[in-house]
Amino acid sequence: MTGTQAILRDVFGFDGYRPGQEEIVDAVVAGQPVLAIMPTGGGKSLCYQLPALIREGVTLVVSPLIALMRDQVRGLREVGVAAGALTSGNTPEENDAVWSALEDGSLKLLYVAPERLASGGVVSMLRRSGVSMIAVDEAHCVSQWGHDFRPDYLRIGELRRALDVPLAAFTATADSETRAEIVARLFDGSAPTSFLRGFDRPNIHLAFAPKDKPRTQILGFADARRGQSGIVYCGTRAKTETLAQGLRDDGHNACHYHGGMEADDRRAVETRFAREDGLIVVATVAFGMGVDKPDIRWVAHADLPKSIESYYQEIGRAGRDGAPAETLTLFGSDDIRLRRAQIDEGLAPPERRHADHGRLNALLGLAETHGCRRQRLLTYFGETSEPCSNCDLCDTPPEVFDGTQAVRKALSAALRTGEMFGAGHLIDILLGTLTDKVRMRGHDALPTFGVGREYDRKVWQAIFRQMMGHDLMRPDPERHGALRMTDAARPILRGEAKVELRKDALRRAQTKDRPIAKMMVSEEDAPLLSALKAKRRVLAEAAALPAYIIFNDRTLIEMAETRPTTLDAMARISGVGAKKLERYGSDFLAVVAGDAPPSQHPARRKLAGKDAGPVYDDLLEAQTRMSRGSCGTLKPMTCSASQLAKVAEAQPQELAEMARILGDKRAERFAAAFLDVLQKAS
Repeated sequence: MTGTQAILRDVFGFDGYRPGQEEIVDAVVAGQPVLAIMPTGGGKSLCYQLPALIREGVTLVVSPLIALMRDQVRGLREVGVAAGALTSGNTPEENDAVWSALEDGSLKLLYVAPERLASGGVVSMLRRSGVSMIAVDEAHCVSQWGHDFRPDYLRIGELRRALDVPLAAFTATADSETRAEIVARLFDGSAPTSFLRGFDRPNIHLAFAPKDKPRTQILGFADARRGQSGIVYCGTRAKTETLAQGLRDDGHNACHYHGGMEADDRRAVETRFAREDGLIVVATVAFGMGVDKPDIRWVAHADLPKSIESYYQEIGRAGRDGAPAETLTLFGSDDIRLRRAQIDEGLAPPERRHADHGRLNALLGLAETHGCRRQRLLTYFGETSEPCSNCDLCDTPPEVFDGTQAVRKALSAALRTGEMFGAGHLIDILLGTLTDKVRMRGHDALPTFGVGREYDRKVWQAIFRQMMGHDLMRPDPERHGALRMTDAARPILRGEAKVELRKDALRRAQTKDRPIAKMMVSEEDAPLLSALKAKRRVLAEAAALPAYIIFNDRTLIEMAETRPTTLDAMARISGVGAKKLERYGSDFLAVVAGDAPPSQHPARRKLAGKDAGPVYDDLLEAQTRMSRGSCGTLKPMTCSASQLAKVAEAQPQELAEMARILGDKRAERFAAAFLDVLQKAS
């Protein structure tokens, strides 16, 4: 029996490794740089805890949650391992005990939160403590492509270089972009020894359902699993509280959890969940990362998660003991709009937002798929499998139809309009609806105008939703949500491939929905409104002002609906006064146009929105024509911008008045042309 196997049995009490663990442990023991992607419940913590007992010195474990660190330290001490954590939740006595163990050399594992690395003396302290290895848990937090980005994780690479020790990084979810960023930030771009251990959790039953009285759906799902431990994820803090109360009213042992609660109250919920059987926690995503409870029997999403990685991470908290577990994810059009708006209002660069829309598309594809859900999920993570017989669609396969013709019509409408519009305008074209926007842009003359009248608007909305689920189209962040084709769509448009759609999704669309709250703007203008709000937030934060002081929502809504392209047009929007136009006008015009507007002289900007503004422009044009005189051979001459502004505002009708503003010399050159401009303007 090897040394690692003896420790595995004698310290941790396991007769053998789980699949994939042994070779990771061997690589970490050997001091190799390691990146290990392992499914939730796959035994990641053992892969750095066991090597820590073999290697000399202290293993530093960077972990994102205090609750997780305390649980792991408690578990290690129970099996006789000297472990400690330095967290903001420690008592002075706990901190003293950790420092003493570090000084006498008895400590083997030291857990710290990434925020602790910001302390100036931490590196010298760790050097003195004999740290010989760094283990990074939840390593996807280092990646801005990931779903739980934590800025303090960016310090870990610098710490590794300062200590010059091996580093092993572990996470349960990381797509190719996230893995690349982990390598770049933690390993300086040098390829570590990588282990990608399957993402499949065959004991978890997967199910999705469209929202139809979601409160009743969640209560019914919980009732069928009464007495079992479960988690319900909600999109808002308020919903966690009301739904937890609803579960209690229905006789369940339930409590809520969200980031707005006091720290002591959150810790109390975490402690209860770890110790009590049959407790249901209704929570935002603030709850869960690092939850080590093995017997969570079900996870439900009352609202659509923000990405497929988040979904996988959250359902992975169920059934970590390997016994059967169940999931249910509810989704609706409001969820999709909310998630799109969150992406568009974010401050990430366009390429990041484009990728985030792709991740959301992947989740919609999982929701709207007509094949095995597990196959679809594993394909996203680069794996293949046979149909699982453990998801709702394997239980009851949906009815599908050949949607190629409808999809080609939609793609053609997007292509013929330059991929500059969202689903709302494209559906107007397909239905032959003669809106002002259609008429103004001449889209009623397109060959695709009216070719989709076999379906109504709601069915077309369902078709577009399924198209995005197939990742045939994505909203373009640089064009405020305009739909652009992906490479996957081109074979379909060319007639080289077919696509199947779900009939039940179309039937759902044809049924009468409950009334929903009126949106602030049309679906077409919502992405631009999100972009304007994001710009407002940046400006407000920079100036330390409330956002509404910059512009209120009504002003931004009018901007989104009218889409001004000049400062004159911007000045006509309610709430845009002269000072705000001067201070913010160009910033918001750049958002609407997707580029910086042409610069204007301050004298011209002061006339924005006034009748004198266009007159100034005409005077400037006349000056350009006459700068060398009517013969074109004289010495160049111009008026100052302030002189042009005075003429535009005063609009003199006599040569003498013009000369008083311009002076005799300039009046001789320009007065006749300027008077002609003023006469036409009057």
